[in-house]
This record gives sequence, C-alpha cells and structure tokens, in this order.
Amino acid sequence: MPQQPSASPSPNPSATPSTNSHTRVLVLNGPNLNLLGRRQPEIYGTDTLADVEKLCAETAASHGLETDFRQSNHEGQLVDWIQEAREHHAAIVINPAAYTHTSVAIRDALAACDELPIIEVHISNIHRREEFRHHSYVSAIADGVIAGCGIQGYALAVQRVARLLEQREGRP
Repeated sequence: MPQQPSASPSPNPSATPSTNSHTRVLVLNGPNLNLLGRRQPEIYGTDTLADVEKLCAETAASHGLETDFRQSNHEGQLVDWIQEAREHHAAIVINPAAYTHTSVAIRDALAACDELPIIEVHISNIHRREEFRHHSYVSAIADGVIAGCGIQGYALAVQRVARLLEQREGRP
C-alpha cells in the first residue's frame, strides 16, 4: 500500500514556511524503499525510510522549504503523484529505485514537469552494481543526479533543489 502523502513538520516551529506550491518539495521513493533498514543493509545501510523522511524535512526547513514525502511500490501511483506535482510543488526529488532502469512512464511524467527542478537520488552507487542498473531513464531529464552517498544523498538533493529555486527567483 502506498505511503500516504504528508507534509513533513519542521523541527523548528519558527522556521515553518507557509504551505504552498512555492515552498513544497515532493520527495518520491519507488519500490522496495519501504524496506530500508531491513533489505540488503550491506548495500543500503540500516537507516529506515522514516530516517530519510526526517533528514529531508530538517534539510528543507533549514532552507525555508517543506517536504511532501511519499513512497509507493506501484508505478502508476508514482506517475500520478508526479503529474500532480506540476500544480502543487516547487520541485521534485526522486529515488525511482528499480523503476530507474525500466520505466519510460515515470521518465515521461517527469519530462512533463520541465518547469520544476528535478533531482534523481540513489542511496547506492548504481554504477558500481550490476550492469543493468547502470542505465537510468530519469537521468537525462533530471537537473542533477546524486548516487552512492547513502541517505545523505537526499539531503544533498534537497540542498540542490533549494539552490535551483533561489536561482530561478534571481537570488545570487
């Protein structure tokens, strides 16, 4: 069952931005990421998806943003959320997981969000793994790709999104 969408709370109430499409970053997680901390810890580590969500929320709050953190094992659900992002979010951080290598549908949905900054993130270094994992349908349309940095890659992705949003607003 897909993780229900939720705006992640800011750890510092005085830094909580207003909820609107200009400050919300959609953080999407693909199949099997709900098993983080239990599935192949030698590759993905022992941090859980809840740990990733907390890290993203804290990083976003430090930049005056908030996160809308979601996970699904279902391709169509991810596509629906990506399409909704065009109206309700300022940017997308996505770990498509196994769909990285197989989903033209996710790639096309992201390509239709060309006005939003998009950062692709992977916990493991997909280029040091099996050959079939070396190809990404998402990378060619993403504004950046972060791989092999563990869950810290999500924080880096949120930081990059914040910078891209600042640049689009004309801030140095």
